[in-house]
Amino acid sequence: MVYLVGAGAGDVGLLTLKACEILRAADVVIYDRLADDTILNFCADAKKIYVGKEAGHHTLKQSEINQLLVDEGKQNKIVVRLKGGDPFVFGRGGEEALYLHENGLPFEIIPGVSSAIAVPEYAGIPVTHRGIATSFAVITGHEDPTKSESTVRFDKLATAVDTLIFLMGVANLPQIVSELIKYGRKPDTSAALIRWGTKPEQEIIVTTLAEAPNVKILPPAIFVVGDVVNLREKLKWFDNRPLFGKKFVVTRARAQASTLSNALKNLGAAVVECPTIKIVDPTDNFKMIDSAIDSLNDFDWIIFTSANGVEKFFDRLHFHKRDARAIATAKVAAIGSATAKILNSYGIVPDLIPKDYIAESLGEELSSRVNGKKVLLARAEIARKVLPEMLSEAGADVTVAPVYNTIAAPPKDIDFDSVDMITFTSSSTVKNFVDNYGGDTLKKIPTAAIGSVTADTLKSFGAVPAVIAKSFTIAGLVEAIENFYGQK
Repeated sequence: MVYLVGAGAGDVGLLTLKACEILRAADVVIYDRLADDTILNFCADAKKIYVGKEAGHHTLKQSEINQLLVDEGKQNKIVVRLKGGDPFVFGRGGEEALYLHENGLPFEIIPGVSSAIAVPEYAGIPVTHRGIATSFAVITGHEDPTKSESTVRFDKLATAVDTLIFLMGVANLPQIVSELIKYGRKPDTSAALIRWGTKPEQEIIVTTLAEAPNVKILPPAIFVVGDVVNLREKLKWFDNRPLFGKKFVVTRARAQASTLSNALKNLGAAVVECPTIKIVDPTDNFKMIDSAIDSLNDFDWIIFTSANGVEKFFDRLHFHKRDARAIATAKVAAIGSATAKILNSYGIVPDLIPKDYIAESLGEELSSRVNGKKVLLARAEIARKVLPEMLSEAGADVTVAPVYNTIAAPPKDIDFDSVDMITFTSSSTVKNFVDNYGGDTLKKIPTAAIGSVTADTLKSFGAVPAVIAKSFTIAGLVEAIENFYGQK
C-alpha cells in the first residue's frame, strides 16, 4: 500500500492520529521539506528518502518522484509519501495518486491540516466570521513557471470572495496585489503576511493590500486579504503565550526530554533538544543489583533517588520474572514527587518523601529510622556520595547498587547565538555540556537549574543561574522560568 499523507501546517501537534499510525507502520517514507522534522521521529525505523523541493533546487523532478513511489510500492512495502500541509492542496498529491492508479498500485489518502486554514487561525484570523466573511478562497501564489500566462481568474476572484488566502506568494506579491486592485479590490483592504505560521518562530505583519508589496518578509509565508484580518487584535492567542519568541536548549537525555520540551512549547517557546547525557546499563552489567534482587527480603528500606532509578530497577526485577510483590517487606523512600509518581505507576506508595527534594534532606529524614537497618540504594552508577555516607553514619548497613549509568552524549551543531536560555536538570548535564561546548557558552547565555545542587555545579563553572527552581521538579523548573520572563 502507498499512503499519501499530509504532515499538517508545521506544528507537530497538528499531525493527525491516523498519520501517526501510518508513519509508525511505514517501511519507506518519501518526504518533502517539512516545517518540523521531528515528525520523522514517528517513523524512526523506516527507510527515509528526501525528495523536497526548494527555490532553485529540486532534489528530484515530479516525474521521478512519481516513479519512485511506484518502484517502492511494487516491493510489497508500506510506503508513505509525506507531504507538508494536505496532499491535495497544492501538494501535487493528485498527480501522484493518478500515476499510482495508472500503474495498478493501491493507495490511500490521509488528509493533513492545511496551512491555508491553520496558519491564519494561529495568527488569530478566522477565514470566515459571521457578519464579516461568508466565503474564502485558497489560491496558489506560485503557478507553474512553464505556463505562458496566469490561469488565476483575478477578474472573477478579486471581489467575489470575502477572504483570499495566497500560498507561496511572497515572491509574486507585487503582481498579485496589482491584479486584485485592478479588478476592484479596495487598496485599503486589510491584509496580513504570516511567516512560519503555527511555529514558535511565527512572524505576523498586518498591513493593507496596497502596502503589502513594501513589507519586508522572507518565505515561507502566506498572504491573507480581507476584513477578517481586523479581528486579529482581539483573537490573537498563539503569540500571546508567556514564552512566545523565546528559544530554549533542553539538555536532558533524549528519552526524558519530551516532558520538559512539551511544557516549554505549550507556553509558546521554541525548543532545541540537545541531550548531553545518555542512559546506558551499569558497567558491572547489573551484578550488584542482581545480587540485591536475590535477597530483597533482607532489606528494611529501598531508596530511589530518580525516576530513572525506579524504571531501571523494575526493568531488572521483571527480567528476573518478579514484580512489586518482591519488595513487600521493605519500606520505600523516594527523593521527590517525580520519583514517587513513577513508583505509583508500579503500585508502590512511598513511605517517605522528604520536604526538600535533595539527598541531604532525604538523608536527614531517614537518619532516625535506619539505625541497625539494612538499606538498598538503587541509583545511578555516578552520583554524589552524600546520601550513603549520611545513612552509614546513622548506623545503617547500606548497599549501593547501580541500576543505570549516564555517559556523555555526542555534541550537536547548535546555533547558540539564537538561544535565550539553556536548561539543566542535573549536575551531569552541566558537566557534559561543558565538555561538549565549553564553559564560556554558559557565561554568555542565561541558564536555568532544576535545583540548588545543579545550580552549584553551574556556579563551579563560572555561570550564575538566572533561574533556580524552588520545587526541584520539571514542573517547578518550568514555573520558575515562566516567572522569570513574566517579571522582565
